[in-house]
Order: sequence, then C-alpha cells, then structure tokens
Amino acid sequence: MTDTLATDPHRPAPVDVVHHTHLTGVFAPQREEVDVAELRVVGEIPGDLHGSYLRNGPNPRFDPIGSFVFPLDGDGMIHRISIADGKASYSNRFVRTPMVELEEQRGEAIWSGVMDGYTPPASVVGDALAGTTRQLPDINIVEHAGRLMAMAEGDKPYLMDRTQLATLAQEDCDGAMRVGSTAHPKIDPHTGEMVLFNYSLEAPYLTWSVVGADGSALRSPTPIDGLDKPIMIHDMALTQKYVVLFVNPLVFDLEAAMTGGSLLSWEPERGTRIALIPRDGSAIRWIDTEVFWVWHFANAFDNPDGTVTVDYVEHLFPGGLTKPTGVNNPALTRARLNPSTGAVSRTQISERTGIEFPRVDDRLLTLDHGRIATVGKSDADDGFLESLWFHDVNSGRDEVFSPGVAIGEPIYIPGDGHDYWGAIGTDPEDLKSRFYILDADNPADGPLATIDLPIRVPAGLHGTWLAE
Repeated sequence: MTDTLATDPHRPAPVDVVHHTHLTGVFAPQREEVDVAELRVVGEIPGDLHGSYLRNGPNPRFDPIGSFVFPLDGDGMIHRISIADGKASYSNRFVRTPMVELEEQRGEAIWSGVMDGYTPPASVVGDALAGTTRQLPDINIVEHAGRLMAMAEGDKPYLMDRTQLATLAQEDCDGAMRVGSTAHPKIDPHTGEMVLFNYSLEAPYLTWSVVGADGSALRSPTPIDGLDKPIMIHDMALTQKYVVLFVNPLVFDLEAAMTGGSLLSWEPERGTRIALIPRDGSAIRWIDTEVFWVWHFANAFDNPDGTVTVDYVEHLFPGGLTKPTGVNNPALTRARLNPSTGAVSRTQISERTGIEFPRVDDRLLTLDHGRIATVGKSDADDGFLESLWFHDVNSGRDEVFSPGVAIGEPIYIPGDGHDYWGAIGTDPEDLKSRFYILDADNPADGPLATIDLPIRVPAGLHGTWLAE
C-alpha cells in the first residue's frame, strides 16, 4: 500500500454527518468502548433474572463516505447488559472486520456505503482487500450451538467470544452458511435446529440451509427455484412443517447501479410471491398474491386443517430504500395460507398502525404465540417510535407502555419464576439510554426496574437474551 486516500480520485466525498437523520441525535454513532461493573437502578431488578441482553446495530467506526443508508450501512457494535443477583453491568465492543481494523489503523473511513459501488484499490488497502465492499455484521446477534454470531444481511456472520465480546472470525456453520445467511435465522425451540435462507445477486438467487442442534450442517445451501431476478428478502418465518419466505418485489438492479441509479428497484407490478418450503425437502409450493412489503415477521405456525398462519408487520412499500412516497402505515397483519389451493387471506390484527419490530416469546416459535410486542408511536407523538405495544391476537386487546423516549425492539425474558419484557430506550433530550424491565403479564403498569446505561446506545436494531 503506497497511496493515501487523499490521492484516490475515485474516493467518494464525506457524508454530511451534521444533517443526516440517522447519524445524529438518538442515532448518532458511539465510538467509545466501555466496561462498567455496576449500574444505577431505579426500582428493583427481579431476583429470578440471570442472563444478558445483547443488541447489535449499525454504528460506523468513523464518519462515513459516499452515503449512509440506515439500517443497511454501518459497522457492528455489540452492547451487553448483564443481570445477576439484582445487579446489572454493561460492556460494548465493535465487531472488528478486516475493514474496521484497517480503518482503525488509518484513522478514517476507507470503504463507502453499500449504495455507492466504490471499492478501494490495492494501492490503498493492499491486494487482499482490493475490490472488496464493507462487511456489515451489524444487523442482529444470535446464539446457537455454542456459537455467538454477529449477523449480516446476506453474508456470513462473525463469531464473537461470549466472555469478552472479542471478534474471532467469520463463521460458516459447518458449511451451511458458506454462501451467506439472512440476518434473521430462526431457531426451532423443539428440535434445536437453526433454519436460514440467503439471497444472492447471482443465480441461484435464493437458497436455504439447516444447522443442527449440535452445530453441524443438516442441509447445505439448497437452491430455491422460481426467481428470475435477484430479490432482497430481509426476514423469514418458520413452522414445524415449513420455511416461509415472502418474496416482495424489491429487485436488485445492477445495471442501474452501474450508471448512477439505485441498486434497489421497487417493482410492484410483479406482485408478492410466497414460498412454502417443506422442511422435509419435498416440493416447494409457490403462492401468488397482491403486492406489499415485509421487513419483519413475528412468528408462524401450522393449523390442524393444513393451512399456515403467519403474523408480520405489513407495509405498502419499503420506505426509505426506494422512490415510493406517501402514507405507509405499517400494521400488524395475520396471513392464512392454504398450500393446497394457493388461497391467501390477510387480516389486520390490531387497529394500531405505524409499528415495527414484532417479537414473541422465542420459546413459542413455530407455535401459536398469543401475544406479540411491537414498537410504535402514541397518539400524541410527533416523530420517533416511543411506545411498546402489546397485542393479544386472540382478544384483539392492545396494551401500551410509553416512556416518552426513543424505544428499541422489545425482547422477551424468561425468569426462573416469572417472565418479563425488556427494551433499551434513549431520551432525545438528554441523550441518555436506559434498559427497562417490564412484567410480562402487566407491561402497561410500567417498569419494575429502569437501569441507567453508562453511554448512549444508538437507536436500532436487533438483540437476543442469553440465559445463564
């Protein structure tokens, strides 16, 4: 490496960080790594809680260049809140990919955002990294078969040391992830299997895999036929019989990207296609329906009559990544799919709209779950997501906890004798973050404990609870 970044004529300009919505305020990146042994608590942490909440999210190590598209861009940072014996501690670490390590040596961003198409030359980054794009294990954090993994969108995850949160290496899960993985694999609590899919820019555009409870690959990447173009699919659902993929028409347009256009194209005329993939490996059932978009699923399960129920947040279009504008009003929706006839019915579960990040008790994945938690806005709110909504899908009753701060994705926390919900929230006024612990049976009553975190945790994205 001989050239400096300043001499690279193709290097994109810096992003205007000061005026970027997702690089300021509650979203501003955190560059400090800290360890604090005992945190201030308002209220009382339940004595039967023992474990850690880990959350990953896009957090650029240095001010980005070219562009920054939330939530796809940014480096991973893992935040950990550990709870035991009524006390809490905190630590955080960057996911140190080769890109982050080299940028730390140089003291500035070298790789641009994913929408730019810029790749640094060998003269700047060396032969091994020349022509590469930034690795982005910044979406989710998942534990399976003793592996703690920082998950990327459509790439292999990074293995993290559970004790120190040190970055170890990219992980392919015995070859099941050799072509990559969704950031949202699903773990069947009954079999211990981790099921995943991966989309690709080249044929085969879509594959699925299975990792056994012992960490071995039970199914290597298996092509899913039926796509004529590369499609972005963020999340999946799982039942005891099926892998469920909603193929909404967000298409990768490489030709447009090469000529300065958008990498992603919303093509509503293609409609939505749903793949029911039997976990036993038998023939895939494709179902066609009208167009909509899904970022996240809550859960899915099989019904006695052979139909499949899928609960998710439905959008009219993928706001923020494409040109469509207008009222989107994402709503919690239940789809009932008939594999025999191809019939689809979709019903809005709750009257509440403007919600996202649905979660259930992970022990109920693939089963009828009863209650779903989401993040949304109260009627009085004029901007950020500041409420946790708890939806009873059987009665239609909603409960809400509104702390008046920018609240993150909820997590269900099983205790030894009782269960809880937890979430990180950041006050947009003082920019301080807190972890809220709610009674699972009465979440609207407010927090049993509010844990003050030593640094601000940037808003977004996904996390997990690790029992100890």
